[in-house]
Amino acid sequence: MIENNQTKSGRGGKREGAGRKPGSATKKTREIADRAATEGVMPLEVMLNAMRTLYSEGDLLGAASVARYAAPYCHARLSTIEHTGKAGNELTQTYGVLRVSPPMTEAEWEASYSVK
Repeated sequence: MIENNQTKSGRGGKREGAGRKPGSATKKTREIADRAATEGVMPLEVMLNAMRTLYSEGDLLGAASVARYAAPYCHARLSTIEHTGKAGNELTQTYGVLRVSPPMTEAEWEASYSVK
């Protein structure tokens, strides 16, 4: 008895290279983007113009709100970096020790700080 005939028959199931590639646009998405580009006004341009207008009017909060959504299209994300110590070695932390003397008794304090 064959438990899963799709993997045995060579049809169906997961195959290398099958399906839409990650990040690829559908035909409809590509068509909409191309049409918007030919008309001359792209969504990013609208966001940037709105941000500049709000900024020039003194509405910094509104400008920052629009800038938040426009930023990923204008600026690359910072890449993750690995921190290392000297000569590529592992980072080490050293802690300084503050030595505190035990509290003085009243008699010791009077002996140290009394007017002589």
